This record gives sequence, C-alpha cells and structure tokens, in this order.
Amino acid sequence: MSDSSSQLPDHGEQIATRERTVTKRPRRYRVVLHNDDFTSMEFVIHVLKEYFHRSDSEANRIMLEVHHKGAGTAGIYTYDVAETKVAQVTSEARENGMPLMLSVEAE
Repeated sequence: MSDSSSQLPDHGEQIATRERTVTKRPRRYRVVLHNDDFTSMEFVIHVLKEYFHRSDSEANRIMLEVHHKGAGTAGIYTYDVAETKVAQVTSEARENGMPLMLSVEAE
C-alpha cells in the first residue's frame, strides 16, 4: 500500500507563513520618594507598607534612606502601575496635609 499523502499534486498553491515575533519585556520605572521637612517619618512608613507592600524593616530602611540621602526607591513597576501608585500616594498625602513628593524615573 502506498502513502498517497506524500505524493499530493502541486496546483501552484502557496502556503502562507508568518514570522515569529519576539515580545519584549515592558520597560520598568522606579517610584522615588523625595525628602521634605514636613512629611512625618511615620507617614512615609505607612505609605511604603500600604501602597508598596514593604515589610516593617524594609519600610524603615527606605524611610531612613529618604531622610538621609534625600530620595529613596519605593518600588519598580511598569509605567502605568508606577504612575497609578504616585497618584494614589500623592492623593492620600494631600488629604493628610503632607507635601510628600514622588516621581517616576526610567530604570
């Protein structure tokens, strides 16, 4: 018995092919907290724990970095997530009378 599938007649048909596309990882952005003379250390720790899901020790370390060095990284995210976190934290800070400044920087 012969295999007829390997001997299909060619009717000039072309087979459409697609090239594989390589997906790139989205660019990452760091959310930076900036030091000021009015925002309390307790509020900065609260923000780091509530919005950036940091442990007590991590929040304390980042707060001290902001206090001593003038700025500290709260977290690294995609652009949309970073912008959302900045907006949420800024809103809560203003509601509590805190002038806390945050920025988004490309990594």
